[in-house]
Amino acid sequence: MNVLIIAAKEIHQAIRNRWVLAATLLLAGLALSLTFLGSAPTGNVGVRTLDVVVVSLSSLTIFLVPLIALLISHDAIVGEMERGTMLLLLSYPVARWQVLLGKFLGHLAVLAFATCLGYGAAVGALAATGSQIDSDSFLAFAAMVGSSVLLGAAFVAIGYLVSALVRDRGTAAGICIGLWLLLVLIYDMALLGVLALDQGRSISASVLNAMLLSNPTDAYRLINLTGFANVSTFAGMAGLAQTTSLTIPVLLTALLCWTLLPLGLAALAFSRREL
Repeated sequence: MNVLIIAAKEIHQAIRNRWVLAATLLLAGLALSLTFLGSAPTGNVGVRTLDVVVVSLSSLTIFLVPLIALLISHDAIVGEMERGTMLLLLSYPVARWQVLLGKFLGHLAVLAFATCLGYGAAVGALAATGSQIDSDSFLAFAAMVGSSVLLGAAFVAIGYLVSALVRDRGTAAGICIGLWLLLVLIYDMALLGVLALDQGRSISASVLNAMLLSNPTDAYRLINLTGFANVSTFAGMAGLAQTTSLTIPVLLTALLCWTLLPLGLAALAFSRREL
């Protein structure tokens, strides 16, 4: 019960601070832009319109959803400690893990609402224009939305871990931006460089799989750009889809681990932290 009360408090605060509205409008605006700009040539090349949307939104999600998740979570603990509200909250009969879990569920609900509604606007727009949406394409779209929420959950948990470890909000913000750059941009560039230099001599398929699972954004990318035949063909990743041994259940498990492990470490750090 305490967890749900704290989650409701976080949702109410996000609504009051316009976080819900801003995130939803941002995702919806970009989703609609990509939908109408990307669907123009599909009639000439024989690609289903919703498949184009899945590829476009998957690429957008990798950059945008982790950033939004870190922005709403980086000061969840350290921010309340600086303002003195955490001391007041813990004066009630509530455990620290309940505070952490309640905050996490509240922030995840905000992110899930913004993602589902924002990306759902793309399907609504396609349906309104009379575009044909078959079951395979809709399944790929639903998987993209669900995995986007799971990717956001992983980065919310990472933000909580940073917030539980540092002593001021500025440091938390700086570390989170650095982690975003590392996981979203630098990691894949470095991985491509290593693979290009190695040329298959010493990096085996199992090592490559482990390297891909070591980054939540790569697990997300593989789910959406190689997990469905129609999407992987259009995305130019059909070859990788046929050679990788990472199945969708394995990739989803990896994203789940990227959520639970940082959240557990954050709970441990928070339990040992002095107010």
